[in-house]
Amino acid sequence: MITSPKNTAAGLPDPSEDDARAKPGKMKTVAHLAQRCPPIHLQPPKGETRTQRLQNEEQITLPQTLPVDPPPQREPSIEPRSHWLRRAFNATALVLATTAPVLAANDDGKVTDFLLDNGMEVVVIPDHRAPIVSHMVWYNVGSADEPPGQSGIAHFVEHLMFKAATINHAAGEFDRAVAEIGGSHNAFTDYDYTAFWETVAPSALEQMMSFEADRMFNLTFTDDDIKTERDVILEERRWRTETDPKAVLDEEVNATLWLNRPYRIPVIGWMQELEKLNWTDAFAFYDLYYRPNNAVLVVAGDVEPETVKALAEKTYGKVVAGPGLARIRPVEPEQNTKRTVTLADARVSVPRFSTQWVVPSYHTAEPGEAEALDLLAEILGGNNRSRLYQQLLVKQGIAAEAGANFGGTMLDATSFTIYGSPRGDAKLADLEAAVDAEIARIVNDGVTDDELDEAKDRKVRSVILARDNPAHMALMYGATLATDGSVKDVEEWPDRIRKVTANQVKAVAARYLVPDHSTTGYLLPKTEN
Repeated sequence: MITSPKNTAAGLPDPSEDDARAKPGKMKTVAHLAQRCPPIHLQPPKGETRTQRLQNEEQITLPQTLPVDPPPQREPSIEPRSHWLRRAFNATALVLATTAPVLAANDDGKVTDFLLDNGMEVVVIPDHRAPIVSHMVWYNVGSADEPPGQSGIAHFVEHLMFKAATINHAAGEFDRAVAEIGGSHNAFTDYDYTAFWETVAPSALEQMMSFEADRMFNLTFTDDDIKTERDVILEERRWRTETDPKAVLDEEVNATLWLNRPYRIPVIGWMQELEKLNWTDAFAFYDLYYRPNNAVLVVAGDVEPETVKALAEKTYGKVVAGPGLARIRPVEPEQNTKRTVTLADARVSVPRFSTQWVVPSYHTAEPGEAEALDLLAEILGGNNRSRLYQQLLVKQGIAAEAGANFGGTMLDATSFTIYGSPRGDAKLADLEAAVDAEIARIVNDGVTDDELDEAKDRKVRSVILARDNPAHMALMYGATLATDGSVKDVEEWPDRIRKVTANQVKAVAARYLVPDHSTTGYLLPKTEN
């Protein structure tokens, strides 16, 4: 689902090049199939016609979230179809890397990373403590890679991957196959990636790989599919965003925080652009990005690397590679102003504020900076031992909530956020001033060594149990590799965190949390001025 704006001008097929693509209905499907030439092993059995396999079927409703902490779109079981994934990873994705040393002691094998001949990267994370396997395919494309004027197309194609038939399987057949074996599956879209996952018994791994390889290459969707799923995502936007004042404000804040980066556009897309998405848009996006050399396969659980490699070569290895893609993103200009966004809504009963700064991510930061920002967020507002919680909720009693967050797993720069809501008779202005004071204390006085050590320990302890769920490990590695990281980055992350000094935390606070370079959103009751 995520790619860069580069796809706009170069690379996307021109509808005029193929008359069949410009025509509605089955002709477009036929043109698509002829172009991508399905591998022999994925061809439909003799006697079964494609017409039979394209019968309309009722769409199966899938769960909206994956089993990871606070949720991320079908969105990831993580929270289906939305920025759940981003929120989940902001809080836990890179932090999950702290479990790597523990896993090394408990697992029968180490993490294995290799490439198929068609360029698809495969990561295997063996863990034989339970007879379960998590199978995830991550595509290096998300909403930040959408062509101008087609916001939401990445998420839209994700929906079509679930709804539409392939040349080998009728619509809904994948869903039924997973249900019959007692497994679970879902997908999600975020700014920098799109992922599809299944959690099943190891004996079903080959079947899941075959299904995923099939829809990577052989997806067929008609104008009826387009209309149906477009209506679904329009309703999803109404439900997720337009009925929620906080979600409306979040969109406006993001559009203000980012001056040039595509992160300023919501993952789900703008309503007026969603209404215009069509077959040609969807096919062009799918045909360009859904290729093995633009994907990462992560398999975690009760498996052996040799077995996974053989199955991957048998299924994904037969899929033809696409053109090489470069993810080129617009450069964000220097930010040197303070901006505010205010929304007053009758549905709001408790006011709230959030302040964000543009900061480097793990992918863009200088050595040690992202780790220091991660620990700064933990110390400032990561949990009930943080400064904001202890000062504003426990000691002063002026906040109903207060916290901080660093969204480190992003391909480009990211954001550092603080937020809070007042309690009782406290005013929003008083709460905001108290939060600013806590930030100023760190900028001026830094953090203590004890405070820093406790923050490091909390990040490790809080995710120890994550190693017991293969899906968590697949998420951790997948998100890192889909944002140009590596297996080595994940494995070395705990050591890098341990090396962060109090002076580094103070330095990033002073450098990046500058009040005059921030964007603040205020969510107010309608009657409040």
